Amino acid sequence: MAGKKKAKKAGKRAKKAAKRAAKKAKKQAKRAAPRKAVKKVSLRRKPARPAIKARQQPESLRLRSAAPSFTVNDIHKSLAFYRDALGFTPSERWEENGALKGVELVAGSVRFWLGQDDWKKGRDRAKGQGFRMYCATSQDIDALAARAKAGGGTVVEEPKDQSWGGREFAVLDPDGFTITFASGL
Repeated sequence: MAGKKKAKKAGKRAKKAAKRAAKKAKKQAKRAAPRKAVKKVSLRRKPARPAIKARQQPESLRLRSAAPSFTVNDIHKSLAFYRDALGFTPSERWEENGALKGVELVAGSVRFWLGQDDWKKGRDRAKGQGFRMYCATSQDIDALAARAKAGGGTVVEEPKDQSWGGREFAVLDPDGFTITFASGL
């Protein structure tokens, strides 16, 4: 039995030696093979990120958008004006007992809200006095003014070039709110 064990061990040693020899031959073949061209890449360091400055204290207000909300006398008339004469798209509607109470209007990334007046502050209160909304656009100012007129809007300032390089016009909504549309803002 001892002879069989010795023969078995010798066979295992021979297999291991053959594996080592095959590995060594493979490595030598790799070294002898022609190398592929390696593209050199210069490694540039990215400039250090500037240190974040401490914000002034108290911290100032930072806004991402603003959206006016107009209280109107006749929401259906105002909705028709903003939709048809100015080109806003109605987004959401708020109703109470089947009556339209409010609507959200969208133009690009800007939102306007219209709300039906509940008359709790009186029916004779003036709206829109001392208020003007400026809206920036890259669209043709003259075409927008023509659309507003064709839709029944009252253009209070015809399209004109401004000293700062833009062009603008102003229109009154049905409740007397002045809205100025300008390019180049």
